[in-house]
Amino acid sequence: MKVTFLGTGTSVGVPRIACDCAVCASTDPRNQRLRCSLWLEQDGRSILIDTTPDLRTQVLRAGIRRLDGVLLTHGHADHLHGLDDVRCFGLEHSRPLPCYADRCTIQRIRTVFDYAFRTNNPSSVPRLALHQVDGPFNLAGFTIVPVPLLHGRQQILGYRIGDLAYLTDCSDIPQASMPLLRRLEVLVLGALRDHPHPTHFSLDQAVAAANSIAAGRTLLTHISHSLDHATTNARLPASVQLSYDGLTLSVSG
Repeated sequence: MKVTFLGTGTSVGVPRIACDCAVCASTDPRNQRLRCSLWLEQDGRSILIDTTPDLRTQVLRAGIRRLDGVLLTHGHADHLHGLDDVRCFGLEHSRPLPCYADRCTIQRIRTVFDYAFRTNNPSSVPRLALHQVDGPFNLAGFTIVPVPLLHGRQQILGYRIGDLAYLTDCSDIPQASMPLLRRLEVLVLGALRDHPHPTHFSLDQAVAAANSIAAGRTLLTHISHSLDHATTNARLPASVQLSYDGLTLSVSG
């Protein structure tokens, strides 16, 4: 299974608008972070995790030509509001694109993208088949295991696909979810910044969670402009590193 990081930044991305800090002004391309999402490919099929406001740019940059489904972690704008752009993948197909999310996120989709469900011109809107996640399922040959997380007080979803787990935007991993994360090859985990935040892991909290999960490799995502790529990685354990936009790797599916 090929994994591509389409975006690794926070809700405002990096560089941040109207900011002249060292990271936002950096010439290191690893400090240029679109909003957070992941692309998975296997056996000619491909799926996305989250549809960010940067989705069009991400798809064109990565050369995505086929999309078989979408997984959504939650309904916040930086993870959802690019959903309209998936309509380009449906123009040559007769069936709607499968989209999987929890109940709250599906309600959010029906509110934000209400026009997609009340039109007589399907070529002008995303054609979506919404599926509520209530347990493991198969999507386009990928076996998907939902992992309940806490994003502040809100319950959201991470996903385990094969030996990869994608846990962004979390401030706590419930104990009941920990057995779902055993024997991982790669853990992708949100780590916003050094100092604490009410709805996201700090860097130290993410490292502690990574140590508890003990995946072979942990890659941090949803990174703010307060963390420089090179200097942050230099102070992290070798098994825990910041990811970056465009990073690709192979993981057992």
